[in-house]
Amino acid sequence: MQGIPHHLIDVSSPKRKFSVAQFQKQAYLAIDDILKQGKTPFLVGGSAFYLYSVIEGWQFPVTTRDEKLRKNLEKKTAEQLFSLLKDLSPKRAKTIEPNNKRRLIRAIEIAKQLGKVPQVIKKPKYDCLILGLKMPNEELKTLIKKRLLKRLQLGMVAEVKGLKAQGLSWKRLEGLGLEYKWIALYLQKKVGKEEMIEKLTTDIYHFAKRQMTWFKKDNTIHWLPLKKKGYLHQAKTLINRFLN
Repeated sequence: MQGIPHHLIDVSSPKRKFSVAQFQKQAYLAIDDILKQGKTPFLVGGSAFYLYSVIEGWQFPVTTRDEKLRKNLEKKTAEQLFSLLKDLSPKRAKTIEPNNKRRLIRAIEIAKQLGKVPQVIKKPKYDCLILGLKMPNEELKTLIKKRLLKRLQLGMVAEVKGLKAQGLSWKRLEGLGLEYKWIALYLQKKVGKEEMIEKLTTDIYHFAKRQMTWFKKDNTIHWLPLKKKGYLHQAKTLINRFLN
């Protein structure tokens, strides 16, 4: 990747679930290793949920995995799960994504074991400079589709076929969300190719908008207009000032 070492790529089998707590632990190890080398780590992209677990140093509640409960909850719709969480832990229900079944199930599991979902305790390990790139919504949607088409050309359908051949169920592939979900539906002939591309583009765009809603709550982010001349110079200036 242009001579820059990248970390936390292909660190877990898609057959296994990989939690935000596991991600945080591995991110800490990678960051500490980079710092020991006298270099500066960059935490780039990804879900705000995972990014802030590292940036803010979230302390996760200690609970055991209840497979029987999870199996029963999997049968419910996101709407039913959200309603159940509102009864168990109204405060957590106000902050969770109401359509994210995986996080709803985890929140319900915690609430049932601890009586409620406790407020997140934050103990940041590092001083961080946060830079964000902004662009108009229509340009963002165009860029999303362009990137998606490129990924499809580079063999993403073949990748999903390969995962199925390795033993992943259609249900598991659909549960991975976004590209894996829609390509799995396409391979099962439940949607056509054009419908897959259009619905996937829309889903990725909606995901990006939800992430932006989260980021807008953070007034420490330095926003750089991607289409404005000089944004790279502005980024370099902010980074140099932060490091020195």
